[in-house]
Amino acid sequence: MPKLAAFPKAFMHALCKDGSMKLATWIELASQLDIEGLEWYAGFLEMQDTHNWKLFRKMVEDKGKVIPMMCCSPDFTHPSKTFRQKEIDKQKYWIDMTHTLGGSCCRVLSGQRRPELTIQEGVKLAADCIQSCLPYAEERNITLILENHYKDDFWEYPEFAQKMDVFTQLVDSIDHPNFGVNYDPSNAFLAGEDPLELLKKVSQRVVTMHASDRYLKFGTIEDLRNEEDGALGYAKRLSHGEIGKGLNDYDAIFTELKRVGFDSWISIEDGVEGMDQLERSVAFLRNKLAQYWPG
Repeated sequence: MPKLAAFPKAFMHALCKDGSMKLATWIELASQLDIEGLEWYAGFLEMQDTHNWKLFRKMVEDKGKVIPMMCCSPDFTHPSKTFRQKEIDKQKYWIDMTHTLGGSCCRVLSGQRRPELTIQEGVKLAADCIQSCLPYAEERNITLILENHYKDDFWEYPEFAQKMDVFTQLVDSIDHPNFGVNYDPSNAFLAGEDPLELLKKVSQRVVTMHASDRYLKFGTIEDLRNEEDGALGYAKRLSHGEIGKGLNDYDAIFTELKRVGFDSWISIEDGVEGMDQLERSVAFLRNKLAQYWPG
């Protein structure tokens, strides 16, 4: 049966920007959930001190949990080779971080969808950068997972490989045992596309999954498309919702994942309205996992 982890979506600013929440507090909150793991984020303020890495691993493991996945956001589509090399170096640093924390999967992204980039250029830049990180990851038994992403919280432009055709082109260009997909069904909606269509194209390559649900507070997906470029962070009309109550068809998703033998980590991106909401999302997913992976 797949295993559940949680990501502190509601506390990102507190943990990454103003320091108003400490990781020990998040660990304490998350350890009370019916989950096996905590997905980590490379940008947590307290992770800047490398001496903390082993301490947080022990703190999590003392609660009977593990840190299976690292969430980070390399920007591999910058036109400057010097900039891209710095991003490669950062990715290797995050691979080391994942390894020290006891994790097995470390996210990669393509980079920002800069207006001057052609698809061919962007795919090549991103693929070359990811491939240059793979030997380093393999030595540490880490799998690099490419997410069909919408937009990093702290980026100006959306994900270069946001659209299905670009994402699949990038995935297909990298063939390595330590490379796979982190599938996020909600992000496909934000690209104006069908998450099930995307899943069927990449399901054999899915290593991990982000479980979330999304809804638009007002307007349409087309409105979102028209306003997303050039604005920092997420569009204001976009909201995370309780899992099972948004746009995603989790029965169809789990049917396909079960068909291809998926048996790995599902990390929950939820709880923006509090821990009670996150608990309900965990319960929803627990019931679905028992339904599709019985026994």
